[in-house]
Amino acid sequence: MLKEYIASIKDKKVSVIGIGVSNQPLIRLLAQNGVQVTAHDKKLREQMGDLAAELEGMGVRLVLGPDYLSGIDGDIVFRTPGLHPDVPALREAVARGAELTSEMEVFLSLCPATVIAITGSDGKTTTTTVISELLKAQGYRVFVGGNIGNPLLDRTDEMSKEDFVVLELSSFQLLTMKQSPHVAVITNLAPNHLDVHKDMDEYVAAKENIFLYQKKGDILVTNLDNDLTVQSARKAPAQVRYFSRRDVAYASCTLGAGINVCGQNVMDASDIKIPGVHNIENYLAAFAATADYVDPDVMQKVAMTFGGVEHRLELVRELDGVKYYNDSIASSPSRTIAGLRAYDKKVILIAGGYDKHIPYDVLGPVAVEHVKALHLCGATEEKIYQAVVNAPGYSSEAMPITFHKDYEEMMQAIRKEAVDGDIVLFSPASASFDRFPNFMKRGEYFKKLVNELK
Repeated sequence: MLKEYIASIKDKKVSVIGIGVSNQPLIRLLAQNGVQVTAHDKKLREQMGDLAAELEGMGVRLVLGPDYLSGIDGDIVFRTPGLHPDVPALREAVARGAELTSEMEVFLSLCPATVIAITGSDGKTTTTTVISELLKAQGYRVFVGGNIGNPLLDRTDEMSKEDFVVLELSSFQLLTMKQSPHVAVITNLAPNHLDVHKDMDEYVAAKENIFLYQKKGDILVTNLDNDLTVQSARKAPAQVRYFSRRDVAYASCTLGAGINVCGQNVMDASDIKIPGVHNIENYLAAFAATADYVDPDVMQKVAMTFGGVEHRLELVRELDGVKYYNDSIASSPSRTIAGLRAYDKKVILIAGGYDKHIPYDVLGPVAVEHVKALHLCGATEEKIYQAVVNAPGYSSEAMPITFHKDYEEMMQAIRKEAVDGDIVLFSPASASFDRFPNFMKRGEYFKKLVNELK
């Protein structure tokens, strides 16, 4: 099918916006098959290193630098996920008749395998990884992509209908999506990415695209304990399969005396290896999504042995009885709240980062209950500070708050402060972009500082 698709666009001009990791295989694939490609990127030529010369050697025309969105002339325009489709350059392209699409949208239209796709405000990567581990343990061949793993469009011809594709999809990828997977999973919904989306309504509407184009025989797995996901599920054209920690009677996958999947008891929640109530929810979602394909004993085995994903409540080091955890994935208050609730004692919390223009009020009361000392660094430090000091029950004696100019100074201060038995949790409740290109680099830097502590 991929060859047929490429043949169908050979006489058309293609514009690819963004020369990042997800679009590079797309650009190479099209250029190597004789398609006329123009690639646009805001990076300067010198920032691209050898890649610019490589692509030009393949016949790709490059438009680089601050005016990279000028002159988009493709009959087909592939949008990078981080670029809002409402920017004037893309609106003008659509107005003149161009087809606006993305690497992921084309992949979904061509993929022969069974696709399970996951989105949500929190828990996407862990749920995606658990689903892929469950399917692999059952014996299936599994391809993992989207926000996790590698781009998959150029691997479509390797896949068969017996295989599975597991995708993590962001709201940015879903914003213009008009394809839905066989099994769609929404872990939860809470305010997020409001620095890019026009408002919360647009954010939720983007997430809903993961299931709006499903057919009657498809499945939507969603969270019965989250008001926004319940409201969204009313629009579902497919069968809805709820998971819940609370409503044992109504959900398909529940937490009661044990974890029950479609009427069958699978295991005790306490046997799940990775900590935290939010990870129980991630497993409920994963079990509900794979109930038709994975045996209960396989579910139990994976849950008891899977150690979690890097940068998600990751134990970095224990030094003088103090445990340091990296939760750099926590780019929103709701994610940090989940992390705080994973521990049975108060923690030393490190928070702050890039401002996505989301509210922090909900973090305050939970911090008062779960934090013994708060260390702040980053653009959102004042918002977090106000949320905490204005929360009922806050006491500066019970929870001192310290501001820091950089992470190095902060880690030295925490090293002197922490005592045997303490837990230090790096869970920023904010995005990384004030200092780092992504949460992975931020987490790696935190781990470096922890491992350098004397």
